[in-house]
Amino acid sequence: MITEACFLLQSTYPGRETVLSMIEDKIVQIPFQLSQEVSRVKELLTRYQSVPMSLADACLVRMAELYSDCLVLTLDSDFSIYRKNRDRPIPTITLPNP
Repeated sequence: MITEACFLLQSTYPGRETVLSMIEDKIVQIPFQLSQEVSRVKELLTRYQSVPMSLADACLVRMAELYSDCLVLTLDSDFSIYRKNRDRPIPTITLPNP
């Protein structure tokens, strides 16, 4: 998630630096441990293998399941396909089409 944000912001100064500073200053905190969620993440990767789902997307879907009041900021249209808890749409914030 953070790696994708940094990737998307790599050509915008000071994009990456701002993301990393927000983590350093504890403005952004991600209490997600893949090692504790790997079974569910693997299930998601299998379920959406035809999309295909990336590991980062599977982690975001799992976090949406764990934190019910969250919104996912994404540029990825696949989040209109993914479901949390098997049948619930994932609330997203997306950018409008130009």
